[in-house]
Amino acid sequence: MKRRKFIKNSILGSTAITMPFILPSGRLFASTGSAMADHVVFVAFAGGVRQQESVLQRYLYDSQDYPSEGNILYNLLDGAPPTEKIVYGTDGVVDGDTPIPSILNQSLESQGVLFKEMVSSHAGHYGGLNTLLTGNYQYTQGLKSKSQMPTIFEYVRRHLGVPASKVWYIGNGIGNSIPLLDYSIHPDYGSQYGANFLAPTITFGNDGFNHLKNAKVYHPEDELAPMYKMKYFLDNVWYSQGRSLPNIGNTEEEKFEIKEFFKEMFEKTQQGVIAHPPVNGGELDAIGYACEVLKRFKPTLSVIYLSSVDVCHSNFTSYLRNLHRADHGVGHLWDFIQNQIPEMSGKTAIILAPEQGRNLESNNIVDANGFKAYDHSDQNTRRVFGIMAGPGIPSSLPSIGNEQNPVGDLLNITPTIAEILGFKEQLPGLTATNQSLFDLI
Repeated sequence: MKRRKFIKNSILGSTAITMPFILPSGRLFASTGSAMADHVVFVAFAGGVRQQESVLQRYLYDSQDYPSEGNILYNLLDGAPPTEKIVYGTDGVVDGDTPIPSILNQSLESQGVLFKEMVSSHAGHYGGLNTLLTGNYQYTQGLKSKSQMPTIFEYVRRHLGVPASKVWYIGNGIGNSIPLLDYSIHPDYGSQYGANFLAPTITFGNDGFNHLKNAKVYHPEDELAPMYKMKYFLDNVWYSQGRSLPNIGNTEEEKFEIKEFFKEMFEKTQQGVIAHPPVNGGELDAIGYACEVLKRFKPTLSVIYLSSVDVCHSNFTSYLRNLHRADHGVGHLWDFIQNQIPEMSGKTAIILAPEQGRNLESNNIVDANGFKAYDHSDQNTRRVFGIMAGPGIPSSLPSIGNEQNPVGDLLNITPTIAEILGFKEQLPGLTATNQSLFDLI
């Protein structure tokens, strides 16, 4: 071989190994990890979930000094339900004496791994959710501001190269800075790698039907008020950012597909055929629309934010009922994936964790049942739990962690999602101690 040709071939060979290759999606290199699942659904079981009534199954014993224990989350956890003082069911706000039947034949705990005692270093909803979605404790992060560190949405889109329509963030409303975490202000990431955010109970609620359903064209002279009202409705998610609507990189084809999806949802909402759980209303409707998103788009990553248990500040009975209903919603979601979406069945992992716990001691507010309410500020608020199940995840292991020896931290959720999807080693900016939950088993 001639020297010139040898050098040329050597350079080309080394370039193929050492030089970054910019894919059409904008990411560097191709993914080198081995994915456990094609899809991840992460449920932020949020709003402040107290360990005692949830994973510890103490029911009223540690909160109201009433000797009744049992499991009110039997789609998530193994364990028998309470046998007395049943107030968490569906008949009446005070009585609630009819529990919702279980949907899953096997609890998520028995299908996967339960981290019974984990740690949250935040006592605030936004800080905790920010940690869940970024894998970083950002103690200087303020309310109503975008995250300074990249979110799991951006990591998935940039490092896996998936399009915007394959990453969804579904909230049960637009309050408490929830929509601000669809992407970060990190200079290496940002809106072009963001998630499609949907608040279905707003979009497909009364405002959506009044202003969006028929895509009405308003007369600029006679109907200015409805025009401005519609503009406020559309901008409401982003008004606190003080900036224009972001471009998260949906292609024209994806925009058309999303528009068609919205049209279908308005029609199905009117017909009453949305894939809602058997018991619905409130944030359970958000679960129903999330099922529709999964069925239509088969996302690589879906995050579903639930927070109705936050009512614990003033109404402990409603807190118990909402915990029980959220469990019902998650059971329906998992059952729907396995039995109604063949493309995702057996190929989807689910992760669930609260963003914080709640106080050990009650406040001064008492509800109609005479039950004391609870805020979130003390050491008990740091106590949380987590569950994961699906392909590649061990099943039927003994629960991991206890109060004396917590195992796992909210920081571990982001790298866990990355490991399931096969790109954990590509994650930048995470601390050396920020392992995935698999590293802790």
